Amino acid sequence: MTRQTSSTAHDDLRRQLAEKPDGVLEAIATQHGLPLQTVVECLPDTMWTHVPGTHFASVMEDVSKWGPVTVIAHTKDVILEFEGPLPPGKFSHGFYNLQGGHGGLHGHLRADNCQAIVFLRRPFMGKETASVQFFNADGEAMFKIFIGRDDKGALRPDQIASLCALQDRLSAPAAA
Repeated sequence: MTRQTSSTAHDDLRRQLAEKPDGVLEAIATQHGLPLQTVVECLPDTMWTHVPGTHFASVMEDVSKWGPVTVIAHTKDVILEFEGPLPPGKFSHGFYNLQGGHGGLHGHLRADNCQAIVFLRRPFMGKETASVQFFNADGEAMFKIFIGRDDKGALRPDQIASLCALQDRLSAPAAA
């Protein structure tokens, strides 16, 4: 996916999202018959940064040091959320395996299917959000990791700083 899409439909969607960027992106994707990644990349350029999926392990390793986050898997049938620290992982048997153990997040992720990672900051339901979103070759979300909030509901400044540092490091010309 690129920032340049010439179709009138994409231009109309860009205008719509520039005016109201806080909708449920999956619903907008379904409404327009587009992959979620395309919709995300129709948001104003200042809201998102794309890096190659080859950075999957680097991103996961970094995020595992941030403390409590919200991991979301959103399909047409379920929105599944986990709040807590992202456990470290390691590659084995063709998967990136989260080492959460009992009582925490754990699972097996097909890292090789990750074609793009998008750092996204936008309003949603009246609040600022910041996330790292992982996309497969079809432009559909594998899962998303959202920055945690403090006891007043504000985004955690330490995690925002970590997200920005990671985004800057991975989107620098030498990192791509």
